[in-house]
Amino acid sequence: MSSGRTVVVGITGGIAAYKAVNIVRAFVLRGDSVHVVATPAALRFVGRPTLEAISRNPVHTDLYEGVAEVRHVAIGQSADLIVVAPATANTIAKLACGLADDLLGNTILASTAPLVIAPAMHTEMWNNAATRANVATLRERGVVVVGPGTGRLTGADSGAGRMEEPDTIVAAALAALAVADRGGAAGDLAGKRIVISAGGTREPLDPVRFLGNRSSGKQGVALAEAAVARGAEVVLVAANLEVPAPTNVDVRLAGSAADLERAMTEAAAEADVIIMAAAVADYRPAEVRADKIKKDDTGDTLVLTLVRNPDILAGLAAARKPGQVVIGFAAETEADPELLLQLGREKAARKGCDYLVLNMVGWTEGFASERNEVRVLNRHGDIVIEASGSKMSVAESILDLLS
Repeated sequence: MSSGRTVVVGITGGIAAYKAVNIVRAFVLRGDSVHVVATPAALRFVGRPTLEAISRNPVHTDLYEGVAEVRHVAIGQSADLIVVAPATANTIAKLACGLADDLLGNTILASTAPLVIAPAMHTEMWNNAATRANVATLRERGVVVVGPGTGRLTGADSGAGRMEEPDTIVAAALAALAVADRGGAAGDLAGKRIVISAGGTREPLDPVRFLGNRSSGKQGVALAEAAVARGAEVVLVAANLEVPAPTNVDVRLAGSAADLERAMTEAAAEADVIIMAAAVADYRPAEVRADKIKKDDTGDTLVLTLVRNPDILAGLAAARKPGQVVIGFAAETEADPELLLQLGREKAARKGCDYLVLNMVGWTEGFASERNEVRVLNRHGDIVIEASGSKMSVAESILDLLS
């Protein structure tokens, strides 16, 4: 992507406004001309001197400043890209209604540039029917919505509504700009049908308990969002996601490994590309109790008999039709890089997939985190891609294999 673009960063009045400083900085470091349009409420969270020092341009906030140069429309007319982060529930509602009672609203209405918003609010506000409807309206108009993520919010609250990290937002914005550069939604994956699994399977023990894993589904969701932005038709097979699924993909739910196998096999029949990003349980209980297992009945120890689940990735690879590309994921805890690579090569050969995404996981990395570090191997065990960063940027690198 060439630099030297005019980027408008809109900042609204939420506590996540402090993260916008790093978004501004990222575009400046690319060589872009960055102009901050802040609402008065935003400047209660982040000071004007900080934003002006980072952007290297004056901060605009007053609708009636620069009247002689018609600044309330000039900023939007000159923009190649507009990013609003954070986008509060109030701002999203105003954008959906086309209101222009402040400089940011005027700037957006006066622009034909790609618009990317990063929602940030409390979980109850994000889940409110009005907010959901407003977001759906904006998506229908072509607005790119990044996140929100799930995590710690203001105070002691935690849940969906946390603004995505700056590098994730910037990566999504650059993808939207690339689509616009190509003249519309027909990106490099236009016409491709991609089936992606995400999340982690759960194997029931009884009506209350299950055997599961720590996968949140963030990487799979990022792959789905990035693929759609590049023009693909996406089916997302979601296994117990801990993050919101994109609204502009065909979402199919799966609980256990058996559910996932059925859903993936069905969706794979019409797919050009299959990406198995979900973490699948290797084993399941031999017996699923109809009633809750009670400790009074089992004593101090409980012995479970487990049986092996089918190898979904290997099955999909073996059954793939001519021309179909199958990409698998391998999560390993081996700390030694050479031994980790050897494990990946053995698994790539065993699974029979076209590419294997090898990533290191542990107590604090890989699963449920905002970042990822991967090496992608081809079927011969050669490293074809090494990528690290936000899960969105890693997703883009993986999809580059397809183009």
